[in-house]
Parts: sequence; C-alpha cells; structure tokens
Amino acid sequence: MTAQASSPPLADLAARLRREGLVIASHNPGKVREIAELLDPFGIAVRSAGELGLPEPDETGASFAENARIKAESAARAAGLPALADDSGLAVAALGGAPGIHSARWGGPERDFALAMRRVWEALEELGRRGEDGGMPRDAAFICALALALPEGPTHVFEGRVDGEIVWPPRGGRGFGYDPIFVPRGHALTFGEMEPAAKHAISHRADAFRKLVAALFGARG
Repeated sequence: MTAQASSPPLADLAARLRREGLVIASHNPGKVREIAELLDPFGIAVRSAGELGLPEPDETGASFAENARIKAESAARAAGLPALADDSGLAVAALGGAPGIHSARWGGPERDFALAMRRVWEALEELGRRGEDGGMPRDAAFICALALALPEGPTHVFEGRVDGEIVWPPRGGRGFGYDPIFVPRGHALTFGEMEPAAKHAISHRADAFRKLVAALFGARG
C-alpha cells in the first residue's frame, strides 16, 4: 500500500466511501459485478466508469499495480469521487509470466478470451513438444492489484495472488476472462465452474480485497 504522508486515516476514508459512494474504474461488466458483490456488505454505493461515461485511460504501466493506479486516478479525477480500479491477469510461469499485464490483449482487438485461452494453451503445447520444462508446463497464477484513489490524492494499492494450474479444454461458464482454464491449487474445479461465493473466498481479487477491507474497516469490517 502506498500513500502520501498527509493522507487521512483510513477509518476516515471508510466513512467517506459510505457517504459519497465509489466509482469502479472499469468497463468490464464481469469485473464490475464481481467487485460490487465484494463491496456490498460494507454499505458502499457503487457506479461503474461505463455507467458514468468515463474514458478508458491508456494502460502504460509496467506492472499490475501501476496500471491499477493509472485507471483509479483517471476515474477519480474525471468523476470527482473516490475510485477503485483493478488490474489483474494470468501469469503462466513457463511463458515468462505472460500474458501478465497484457492478458486482455491476447484476445486481440475484440478482447476475445476464447481466443486468448487458446493462444495460452497452444503456447504451452509448443513448449511441451519441444520437451522444455520437463514436458507440458502448467503452473500459473492469477494476480490482482486494487488501487483506491481520491480525486485530491492519495492512492492506496493492495495486491493479491492465487496459484494454480492451466487445464484444457476450458470448463465452466461462470466467471470471465481466463477463469475456465484455471484450477486453483488444492481444488478440482476451474474458476469457471465454481459458484461465485466459492471463487470470491479464494481468488486473487478476494486476496487483494481482504487487505483493502482490513485497512479500511479493521478485522471486523
């Protein structure tokens, strides 16, 4: 988490969020829905950047945290309200951490995640055919950075992660993005097969969100 020395106590920030509401700095309906569901128990009204017609800034950062900060600060300035942005993606160990911050771009201009998932699997198959990494490498992680920005500053960043492996073919119609090809460690179902509550309990976004909640509301929420 980062903040300026003059930033208000986060307890005061929690009260402000309950009073003013929060902009979710995303135009992705699945992501907006998931974040809104996580925020629902805390009495914070949310609107999305899409609803407010806010522009999507260029994501020029070199990390999930940098891109989350860019999106949150852009939305906060444009809306004049606190804004929460998520930047997240799939990092496959054998692919050097790709797709990583370019997870959506692997789906082409239309952000077609069926295409993106196929491209990931084909890249792993190619490694397997070459016998690299001892055969078919499957280790992967979902990584998330949540940035909470105020129009006047500062910005707080919280990061989360869940490790697992890639499976093929895709399984399940829940979730979004790469969820149908990712099985979290210690589980048998993909994120695409899990009930939303089960995914929320263990996901990378939930991990980052727990850290945000602890900072804002304390252990009790």
